[in-house]
Amino acid sequence: MAVLPVKQSQLRDLITCSCGIFFCYLFYGIGQEKLLRGDYAGDHFTFSQALVFVQCVVNAMFSKAIMSYTKPEPDKTPKTLYALCALCYMGAMVASNHALIYVSYPKQVIGKACKPIPVMILGVIFAHKRYPVVKYLFVLMIVTGVAGFIYKDSKAVDSGDHLFSIGFGEMLLLLSLSLDGFTGVTQERMRAVHSTNHHHMMYNINLWSCFALGIGLVTSGQGIAFLRFVIAHPHVLWYLSLFSLTSAFGQHYIFLTVVTFGPLTCSVITTTRKFFTVLFSVIIFQNPMTSRQWLSTFLVFAGLGLDSIYGRSLKPKEKKQTQSK
Repeated sequence: MAVLPVKQSQLRDLITCSCGIFFCYLFYGIGQEKLLRGDYAGDHFTFSQALVFVQCVVNAMFSKAIMSYTKPEPDKTPKTLYALCALCYMGAMVASNHALIYVSYPKQVIGKACKPIPVMILGVIFAHKRYPVVKYLFVLMIVTGVAGFIYKDSKAVDSGDHLFSIGFGEMLLLLSLSLDGFTGVTQERMRAVHSTNHHHMMYNINLWSCFALGIGLVTSGQGIAFLRFVIAHPHVLWYLSLFSLTSAFGQHYIFLTVVTFGPLTCSVITTTRKFFTVLFSVIIFQNPMTSRQWLSTFLVFAGLGLDSIYGRSLKPKEKKQTQSK
């Protein structure tokens, strides 16, 4: 009988975090698409920076309220580390949300499914993480599956589209992925060196993001334009509420996963959630999928499943044994 790589209590926590992330961000995606791709009497919502600001404010208030109740131990994490993490985290969200103006939501979801790649690579380079060889194979399976899913048939090319077309929206997604990788590096340092509580992490990262975004909103004038848009279209507040509240609850589970299992495990969970979102979209709206896309989907889930069982990072004891050989 195979033994799972985590204890029973850890497995229960992992399932709880995974389900929490899945359900919260399922509704988060609905609110995001309603906001950014909705039609407001001929106008469109283009305030990605203001949207992330509102999201960060609600996230910070949510985590502060929980800390007032749970009263965790004093935080010893350097503020500079929080500021650096917030800069990467904020930039990744702004780039991702703004990309949705130029690319479809399914394409954004599939593009962001590559998140484990920069998290793993930058973790090895900057956080000195070590992974078994099979983990790179599993990540390659995921990348191959994602590429196969995005690949466009020749008929689409004949109609004026391009294979793996790279436009401004795709460049924003690449920037978002790179910043996700650096976010994982800083979070790994908080977890490994400072044993940061997940609510302290959530509160401080969002607080620093609020400061930076607030300055940007004032200097760019987008803050005033955003307020005018909300006044002109008050029903957008319902979408903002759904978007922000699901973000806050989702981040609770995300930071809990980061602190308990590490940034790479968190990125793998969110990747799985994104592919479930795509598959649900296919099932609900009955969008046809080619045989190649079904095979690509199988590759992605096979890679994720094998990674969860055999793709553990090397522990300190294992590192020493590896180095002594």
